[in-house]
Amino acid sequence: MTNHWIDLQNTDCALIIGSNAAENHPIAFKWLNEARRKRGAKIIHVDPRFNRTSAQADIYIKLRPGTDIAFMGGLINYVLTGGYYDRDYMLAYTNAAYLVNPGFKFEDGLFSGYDPVNRSYNQDSWSFQRDAAGNILTDPTLTNPATVWQLLKQHYSRYTPERVAATCGMTVEEFLQVASLFAATGARDKTGTILYAMGATQHSVGSQNVRSYAILQLLLGNIGKPGGGINALRGESNVQGSTDLGLLYDSLPGYLASPTSSLNHQNLTEYNKNETPAQGYWVNKPRFMVSLLKAWYGPAAVAEKDFAYHYLPKRNAAKNYSYINLFEDIYEGTIKGLLCFGQNPLVSGPNAGKTARALAKLQWLVVADLWETETAAFWKAPGVNPAEINTEVFILPVAAAIEKSGCITNSGRWLQYRWQALNPPGQAQNDAWIVHNLCLKLKGLYATSLQAKDEPIRQLYWPYGAAGEPDLNQVRLEMNGYTVADGMPVSGFSQLQADGSTACGIWIYSGFYTATGNKSQNRNNVDDSGIGSYPGWGYAWPANRRILYNRAAADPQGQPWHADKAVIWWDGLRWTGKDVPDFNASLSPTAAGGNKPFIMLPDGVGALFGKLKDGPFPEHYEPYESPVANQFSSVQTNPVLKPLTTALNARGTSSAYPFVATTYRVSEHWQTGAMTRNLPWQAELMPEMFVEISETLAASRGIANGDWVIVSSARGEIKARALVTKRVKPLPVNGQLIEQIGLPWHWGHQGVVTGEMANVLTPNIGDANTMIPEYKAFLVNIRKVV
Repeated sequence: MTNHWIDLQNTDCALIIGSNAAENHPIAFKWLNEARRKRGAKIIHVDPRFNRTSAQADIYIKLRPGTDIAFMGGLINYVLTGGYYDRDYMLAYTNAAYLVNPGFKFEDGLFSGYDPVNRSYNQDSWSFQRDAAGNILTDPTLTNPATVWQLLKQHYSRYTPERVAATCGMTVEEFLQVASLFAATGARDKTGTILYAMGATQHSVGSQNVRSYAILQLLLGNIGKPGGGINALRGESNVQGSTDLGLLYDSLPGYLASPTSSLNHQNLTEYNKNETPAQGYWVNKPRFMVSLLKAWYGPAAVAEKDFAYHYLPKRNAAKNYSYINLFEDIYEGTIKGLLCFGQNPLVSGPNAGKTARALAKLQWLVVADLWETETAAFWKAPGVNPAEINTEVFILPVAAAIEKSGCITNSGRWLQYRWQALNPPGQAQNDAWIVHNLCLKLKGLYATSLQAKDEPIRQLYWPYGAAGEPDLNQVRLEMNGYTVADGMPVSGFSQLQADGSTACGIWIYSGFYTATGNKSQNRNNVDDSGIGSYPGWGYAWPANRRILYNRAAADPQGQPWHADKAVIWWDGLRWTGKDVPDFNASLSPTAAGGNKPFIMLPDGVGALFGKLKDGPFPEHYEPYESPVANQFSSVQTNPVLKPLTTALNARGTSSAYPFVATTYRVSEHWQTGAMTRNLPWQAELMPEMFVEISETLAASRGIANGDWVIVSSARGEIKARALVTKRVKPLPVNGQLIEQIGLPWHWGHQGVVTGEMANVLTPNIGDANTMIPEYKAFLVNIRKVV
């Protein structure tokens, strides 16, 4: 989230797309209701089915799964043609005036530089024009046809209300109602927020979905202000913390790029040279990287040995290590063993039938969880003969969240400490205990090894105590960062150095742990800001600021665009206000860097024109499996997708599978259901796997409410109860009615209540940039069980 949960009370209009916020975040949703009560704010919900968020919204409109960019492109076009944008904000804080390379083109769904053989783009023509000194050329009048502004207008002129409505399955009147309401937040005294979750990201164009939100919000001047922003609603209490700490395969803690085997990353010098931009806050990357290496390898991380950089694994730059490809490698026998902590991939991953076959090819599997999950018990699933499974499975009982202490990082980037409520039962241990003792065992096994390949384990710095319970204060100190000479915590990431004198496990958290206390334990519920900042509650990374890019809340002269939306301002000597400035607070508004809000980008301005793998502007493409042709170009699906042609990855066609399916969550169950389906009082609230279908689809297939049905895709089929409902309706798309169905994904064969897995049906295809699977739009058929 660029903003935070409490800040939602400051919005004038909330656009919820790709999220069922009221159901999945029922407590936090109160801040939207507070905005409605205090400010008369409007809540818009755009979703394939009418759900509990729709019931709370002022306006609900239907959206065919996988058409988010068409819808957002229509909103962008509406703002551009209607003049609802904030021109001054846009000129000062975006790249609208930049001149793009004359060779840049967009024709029939493809940007210039496309290579159809490798399904990739050469992005040279996407560069900006520069003068002899290397400065980007601009046209503040925005009249030059090569400006980002003119290219943006040209690109989205095709996204007319009529074409958008026909593609998305809504009426023109519905679209215009939403467009006029949200476009009004471009006024100086208003802000609008966009809330999204995995309904937006779990698509083959998921990254571009989010990019479209950024473009719209930059045009309206909604970034950096209270009640604005682009806010990702995390589905787990610590998902934000997990990604911060390097959960993603291509990043180290603090979103430092993980090294590859390419020539650009052969040593630390080459890594820093190729990963560090010439300007922007990432110029400090060498300081963060060396401090991370010092935290991990301690005395072995010295300058004359490249700060132990050679110990870091170097991934193959040409290989994808995402979730989908991980299980492809397991299936192919490349990976022999798997440690699975708090994950249940058999239920949560796409193409579950192939996942089950992959698990059977492992030599060993370790599952650390509260119960025997479907993944742990894959070998005794219905229809499986245990005698044919050679995988050795180990189960480690772990403590639940309330049975251990520690801090988590929520959607709003707030680190908040949770105290232990009770002891775990039996032999269950917390995750830190398991990792600590496993590491000590491994270090003991390799202690006398003289082989170079074992050096990274032998030299790993592990100052968390002897076997048994680890010293978590040492973990916190490492995460915060400290000076090596005296072991004292640094006050913030500005103190980190590239000479090995500081160590820091995650630079963005630097400042949360001090010599006098753990700021994640702060519980001061007094707020003098008037906008709900609560600076004394927990700790928000980075530097305890609550609204990212808040320099954009003030005009180029340093004064708030409007008093009602003030966050920080220049008082003549320094920046002050209601939040921690998101840049150097001593820089005057006219100083170099003092007027560039987006400090993590090299040029400090928001990117209306960006550089993702699939284009500088979001463009509508149909999902990997779709029942209709693309109405915006002849390019049917994302042109840089690389479909898997390996075994068990069949692709469905609309002739065999005519209906669109999407998966979702319900509030009565949690994630894969491992916890909630093992609690009798919880399980009885939602005891059976079901499928939501429209009344028209039910009538056409002779299905009554409560009937057992078979839902099938090109990957497999499942049995479920039919829930015939008005909440799901057929959508009018380009002159035909498209039926859609909804599938909750919480069931499996373990627990008090069991059911078949929705992800048996989903395809092994991922977003072109992140490879997050396309769970939200795929093709199925349905028939009644007779």
